[in-house]
Amino acid sequence: MPLTPYSGPIIDSHLHLFDPHRPQGIPWPEPGNRLYAAHLPADYWAVAGQHNVVGAIAVEASPWRDDNRWLLDALRSDPRMLGFVGNLDPLHASFANDLDALADDPLFLGLRYGNLWDRDLLLDQTRPGFIDGLRQLAATGRSLDSANPDPRLIKGLLHLSDALPELRIIVDHLPNAQVPAAQEAAFNADLLRLAERPNVFAKLAEIPQLGPQGLITDTAFYNDRLAVLWEAFGEDRCFFGSDWPNSDHLADFATTLGLVKRCMAGKPEAKQAKFFLHNAVRIYTPTPPHGDH
Repeated sequence: MPLTPYSGPIIDSHLHLFDPHRPQGIPWPEPGNRLYAAHLPADYWAVAGQHNVVGAIAVEASPWRDDNRWLLDALRSDPRMLGFVGNLDPLHASFANDLDALADDPLFLGLRYGNLWDRDLLLDQTRPGFIDGLRQLAATGRSLDSANPDPRLIKGLLHLSDALPELRIIVDHLPNAQVPAAQEAAFNADLLRLAERPNVFAKLAEIPQLGPQGLITDTAFYNDRLAVLWEAFGEDRCFFGSDWPNSDHLADFATTLGLVKRCMAGKPEAKQAKFFLHNAVRIYTPTPPHGDH
């Protein structure tokens, strides 16, 4: 059977926006980083619009509370920006008020928390107030994205799912999980346990990887890991994200998207459409939907 790469409309569920030229600057990326330049919706659509991307979801790349509002304002002028995943700390004294303020906006789709910005999900959820904060998030109908998967993060997500089975959890960047060889068996076991929970989803961003000769373009290199994730989470819980512009350190947008399409080309068209389009909408739609209280 010939491989048929997906050619339909796409929703990109993972991109970052920032502007180092703001008076207050930005916490990431730092000066000297090749990404240290304005990356705004117009910049994204200049590279993505020609590839049948019809909608996109921004993920906050700053831990500063006020930047949730900045990101929200940056999205409002472009209807193709479907919403954003914010960044709030459940341990912060203002968390409940900040969450309430965001929850009234239909562009707010959830929060991100993981092992970055000196955070540790496994440890932090044992601290007073953390689980209660994420219980409030679940009550708004929004989801939780994780960040930067490794064995400790997956274990933390398992514990969190046990404590809050009603919380939708989206595991970001799973194809690029950093797993030491000595921990691989435990990681795989925990990941399969996590995938058994119907409220846990796999955002398959950060698929491309570099080898000694640069970007690895042979899809056979990626097949085993992607097959494990697809088998574990299923066609209804895996979906696409580009990780633009962070992905640019590996390849440009067109190359990244083309590689992912080739990796998925062996699946029936309907399953590819779920991966590139339909699943993101369903997974990020608040439950109950906006206005249904």
